[in-house]
Amino acid sequence: MLLIGSCFTENIGEKLDKYKFTTLQNPNGILFNPVSVAEAITDYIECKQITEADLFQYNDAWHSWRHHSRFSGITADNAIQKINVSYAGANSFLKDADYLFVTLGSAWTYKLTEKSLNGKPGAVAANNHKAPSEWFQRRLMTTEDVLRVLDNVIHRLFHFNRKIKIIFTISPVRHLREGVIENNRSKAVLIQAVHHLVDKFDRLYYFPAYELVIDDLRDYRFYAEDLVHPNYFATQYVWEKLVDACMSERTKNLMEQIHAVNLAYQHKPFNPESSQHQKFLQTMIEKVSILKNEHPYLDFAKELSFFQSQGKS
Repeated sequence: MLLIGSCFTENIGEKLDKYKFTTLQNPNGILFNPVSVAEAITDYIECKQITEADLFQYNDAWHSWRHHSRFSGITADNAIQKINVSYAGANSFLKDADYLFVTLGSAWTYKLTEKSLNGKPGAVAANNHKAPSEWFQRRLMTTEDVLRVLDNVIHRLFHFNRKIKIIFTISPVRHLREGVIENNRSKAVLIQAVHHLVDKFDRLYYFPAYELVIDDLRDYRFYAEDLVHPNYFATQYVWEKLVDACMSERTKNLMEQIHAVNLAYQHKPFNPESSQHQKFLQTMIEKVSILKNEHPYLDFAKELSFFQSQGKS
């Protein structure tokens, strides 16, 4: 499963990783608007490779307007290497992926102006890299705008990978920097566009993460201190609903077994030398070995090494 989009994407991605799903998360870093998401997917399909001409230097670092700042570098070569390695990996992964999980965060875009460094005026910035506000022009996409950019990339994606399915969701993170009214307008545009696409295409699905947090939970106690990001309890609630809606009983059973391994891996014994703990470690080694034999596509190397290293030779 390739996951792309807002920071909420990475919240779900972390949980999928914990349960040994094969994932690739945000090869461009966190992306919020549909234009940047569509451009990123197109770049993966084309296995784009950038050069220094695609970057700009600002605040003693080299940046890409299409990438999160974690892909920036002190030198141009450093940034180019990180981006091109990520593009190549995303191309290979997307070619064989079963699912693409897309979380859209905002319909507000920030278009580059003539004052921006090495940016085509009118191009949408995925990240502002703390650049001056006069480098950007803010614009709210219409439903038609969103449909146009996503419809095109969906057709290309289905041609590139004929088995892939796409799960759309809208991020419950509130973009209050835009304003309360502006945030609601933005979410409304995204919801309308996504439902239109889901109705139009086979292999497209909608998971209501936004509705679960905003309408089901409906309480600020489920948000972090900034009152913007859902907290652990809200994310866990959405995750449990995702598991119930999307996972088979066989998968749920396997996840329970993996959960037991995760708990044992995190366990800190009062007396590591005790015979009781040594017996516990041997039991976990046997359980992990059985799981590994039954499901050879799952990677338990870290856990197995840990349990073996803690046991007496």
